[in-house]
Amino acid sequence: MEKELKLNSVEVKSDTSLKEKLWVIIPVVLLVGLLTVLVYNHHAEFSWNGFVSGFNQEFLVFFFIGVFAQLVDGTLGMGYGATSTSFLLAYGVPPVVSSTGVHVAEMFTTGVSAISHHRFGNINKKLVKHLLIPGVLGSITGAYLLSDVINGDVIKPFIAVYMIILAIIIIRKALAKSIIKKKTKKLGFLATFGGFMDAVGGGGWGPIVTSTLLGRGRNPRYTIGSVNAAEFAVSFASGITFMLFGGIHGWQVIIGLILGGVIAAPLGAYLVNKIKRKPMMIAVGVLIILLSLKTLSKLL
Repeated sequence: MEKELKLNSVEVKSDTSLKEKLWVIIPVVLLVGLLTVLVYNHHAEFSWNGFVSGFNQEFLVFFFIGVFAQLVDGTLGMGYGATSTSFLLAYGVPPVVSSTGVHVAEMFTTGVSAISHHRFGNINKKLVKHLLIPGVLGSITGAYLLSDVINGDVIKPFIAVYMIILAIIIIRKALAKSIIKKKTKKLGFLATFGGFMDAVGGGGWGPIVTSTLLGRGRNPRYTIGSVNAAEFAVSFASGITFMLFGGIHGWQVIIGLILGGVIAAPLGAYLVNKIKRKPMMIAVGVLIILLSLKTLSKLL
């Protein structure tokens, strides 16, 4: 009898261990596969001469945007897309290039971020499962519309206005005095809407999904970790859709954001419980508003 109990215990432990490892193995396999495909299909752009010629002041700008945006996203659970897109639009990068660049970069940065949050024990797996499929479906729809249906020049001012609205949401959540814990209903609808707006606007998954969940009194640590983990699948889906329907443009933007974000992702996951959220959220919100106003001033 004791032997049977021990065998069952070992089987349960090995099954649990395998499931735990899958949370790391799946992102790693997907990222290695994606990188291999990109290098194979675009080897000319990945040549040493191409890399050296692209390593200039503009590349450094995109690199530091990637570092800053990922630190914001990793510590607040929101703001990577909104922050990086606002910077890129203000710098003069076209909407399709900025959105494609942000989402292809996010395929790598969110993968590293998800692994980091898993490493620090910040993930509620049940919440991730509820957000995953609806978020992916919303992001695929939004990415297809932006790459194949919507005119980027026409939508640019609307994206800037949308970023201002996201910033106001971030600031409003930061200034909320007391949060009463409520049961979150319609998680699927929330994830679908967040994924769709994230793909079309170049950001919004965090401000829409994370801020709503935190506003309902959910634990910040597990909410941020779980939303970041689900964001890997959402970004991967929209990034692949952009590649299929719109191609890939702006390698300097993409590589700069990837390198900056990957370097900053583990630090952001570590800092999630180390910094004061309220002043950080207000500062990020104000920054996004200023950058979006700058973009609008160029268009008007």
